[in-house]
Amino acid sequence: MNVELEILVERAGLYDVTEQVSEIVSGSGINEGLVTVFIQHTSASLVIQENADPSVLADLQAWMDRSVPQDSQLYAHRAEGPDDMPAHIRAAITASHVTIPVMDGRMALGTWQGIFLWEHRRGPKERCVIVSVH
Repeated sequence: MNVELEILVERAGLYDVTEQVSEIVSGSGINEGLVTVFIQHTSASLVIQENADPSVLADLQAWMDRSVPQDSQLYAHRAEGPDDMPAHIRAAITASHVTIPVMDGRMALGTWQGIFLWEHRRGPKERCVIVSVH
């Protein structure tokens, strides 16, 4: 079973998509298996991360900002704006998909884990995420 999610993001940062994916898994009727979440973009990514303390997400974003600066003078690729190449690098060092076991009809995430779309571009975007339950 495959479902496309359209996720609207306003700016760079981490967006919790756990509930949307969970609803798809529970509605699939699959009791035991896997769910794969895949993002169809090269300037955004997916991560599994802590979902309890928002300072974790803020610290991750601050670390990424320090690690991959938005300084357009550093990059040759500027065709889609000064934040495009840094976004590609940020997506390359994270992940385009995550896979989670399904047990008893639910994702087997840990107590403090959530699935996050990590937007790496500055402006508003519509991102397509495919959720595949099997």
